[in-house]
Formats: sequence, structure tokens, C-alpha cells
Amino acid sequence: MDGKNRKDIYPGVLVDIILKKDQRSGNLTRGVVANLLTSSAFHSRGIKVRLEDGQVGRVAQVIEE
Repeated sequence: MDGKNRKDIYPGVLVDIILKKDQRSGNLTRGVVANLLTSSAFHSRGIKVRLEDGQVGRVAQVIEE
């Protein structure tokens, strides 16, 4: 599942995100969502989240529901 719809993402879910520094390379970082930073219901490049370790990026893929 892609990370473009806010309804699919919630605190505690495991996701792959793209960090700002990795946008060109496409490297993914896996982590658990701490909170959602995008307030809209949909974002074309992915919902922005903060992981439990403090990293911020856009969700590329939801690993589990």
C-alpha cells in the first residue's frame, strides 16, 4: 500500500519513508510512525510523518496495517 492516503497511516504502524536527503537516490528508511505531520487527507508525494526515532520523511510504503 502506498503512503498517499492519510487514512492508511497512524501512530504505531511500520512504514518505509523517503528522507529529504534521500529524495534523489530513493533510499528508503524503515521505522514506526510516531505522529503524522501532513494534515490533508491525500498527498501526491506521500504523507509526511515523524518516526519514533525522530526522523522525518514522506511515506513510500505501508508495511503492515
